[in-house]
Amino acid sequence: MTNTLTLPQLREQAIALRRAGRSRREIQQILQIRSNGTLNEVLRGEPPPPWTRRPNAKDAVRARARELREQGMAYHEIAAELGVSKSSVSLWVRDLPRPERLSYEVSRERQAAGVARYWEQERLAREALRAAVSAEAARQIGLLSEREILITGAIAYWCEGAKNKPHRRTDRVDFINSDPMMIRFFLRFLDTAGISRDRLIFRVSIHESGDVPGAQRFWIDVTRADPGQFRQPQIKRHNPRTTRKNTGEAYRGCLRVEVRRSTELYRKIEGWALGSMSALAAEDSAGHNTNPAR
Repeated sequence: MTNTLTLPQLREQAIALRRAGRSRREIQQILQIRSNGTLNEVLRGEPPPPWTRRPNAKDAVRARARELREQGMAYHEIAAELGVSKSSVSLWVRDLPRPERLSYEVSRERQAAGVARYWEQERLAREALRAAVSAEAARQIGLLSEREILITGAIAYWCEGAKNKPHRRTDRVDFINSDPMMIRFFLRFLDTAGISRDRLIFRVSIHESGDVPGAQRFWIDVTRADPGQFRQPQIKRHNPRTTRKNTGEAYRGCLRVEVRRSTELYRKIEGWALGSMSALAAEDSAGHNTNPAR
């Protein structure tokens, strides 16, 4: 079937169909238009109905860019804020009037706000990376054997526990720490070393401004020990010249763990720790002596 309508007649009907919500393909079929050029001509200047527009993933970004421009932000500021190119910003907002030049004070405020927003996101990203690395490292350790617990516990004690001095030997096991996980690990180390829990004495060491009764309850829960094994807390007096950071509800002080009749245990810990470090030193020495490059 051949269409006998004139171009003005086709245009009139095409526009009517378009405004009725018809698509280009439907109009072409209804009016028997063979040429895309003719279809373009009869629909020239007539916008498509809203339903034919495909949503654009950047529509929201474009709208936000225009809002920021109307607030007086420069192209580079908008680009940094939205994470897009400066050319995209220019394309989206170039029809808007140029904002008035900002004062020095307002510019500094906006710069500070931009830096704060950046670091807010950057801190989240860095914390996520830190957590991922830490979790992977923990996965690599897995379960510890009794030998590994003895080695690790002895090294931990040699770092944090009371040790003999050249001028004074006590051979007494006395360990203090503020980390609940470290305290739990040290108790597990003592279990592995064959020390029964009834040989332990606990004492909370805390600043006078802290919640002393609350700290006592906290460490009893951590150790699951008999409250009768806890001695009177050691109270630290305030030095007005010191700016303290360990304050607030999370401050629980430190817990001292003393082992009664611990002379033999102390000597074992000394041997385990020094033996572990000496073994590594011997391995390093052997590796250097056999190094073919030397």
